Amino acid sequence: MKVVIFAGPTLSGVDCHRELEALYLPPAAQGDLYRAALGKPVAIGLIDGYFERVPSVSHKEILWAMKQGVHVFGAASMGALRAAELAAFGMEGVGDIYEAFASGALEDDDEVAVIHAEAEEDYRPLSEAMVNIRATLQAAERAGVLGQEARHTLERLAKGLFHADRNWPGLLKRGQEAGLEVAVLEACRRFVAESRVDPKRLDGMRLLHTLRVKLEAGLPPKQTRYPFAHTDSWEHIRRKAEATLPPRSEE
Repeated sequence: MKVVIFAGPTLSGVDCHRELEALYLPPAAQGDLYRAALGKPVAIGLIDGYFERVPSVSHKEILWAMKQGVHVFGAASMGALRAAELAAFGMEGVGDIYEAFASGALEDDDEVAVIHAEAEEDYRPLSEAMVNIRATLQAAERAGVLGQEARHTLERLAKGLFHADRNWPGLLKRGQEAGLEVAVLEACRRFVAESRVDPKRLDGMRLLHTLRVKLEAGLPPKQTRYPFAHTDSWEHIRRKAEATLPPRSEE
């Protein structure tokens, strides 16, 4: 096993194997990255991860994986968040969303949060990420579809929504209720249908491309300098993760 990628709604519908041959797993929950690292892959790419109802990927399991010589890359969604938080320890971030979190231009986790369908529907997104909404509105302004004031109004309305309630029909309806011109909103609707911007997907694909290039160039084991403390909380995460491993076969 050379590479493991955790992806879901960000790359839904994409034939990822055309860019990078890897083991593709669902969005990561707490313990998943630790279990993947036990298989000694060269690298792990974290794109999507669970939150709220399911414990999220812990910083500690990423640190442990890198301590075992595994490169851990992050982009687009949960991966961008964790990469920005752990950049000082050697987690490698990829893409514009990571850069925005790392620089402090973005701070809120809800910027990348979405709800999505289950595995049977390839984790299809059921809401729109705030970073995608903002990028699309900015593109619409550059294209002359929206004025600056209308763009600011729609951004403000979108940011005020709970992440699960963010979608284009609902946002444009709120824009009409806020007094934006119907003709402007209709032009925006057409722009979204034809030219919607998806920086999350772009960054997810950029992570796959980055990994492919690095693997082709040769990727030696990850080197780290930090000490790894086996705290009680870490031991709890580790034991819980190992409890779900399949039993070892006996020879």
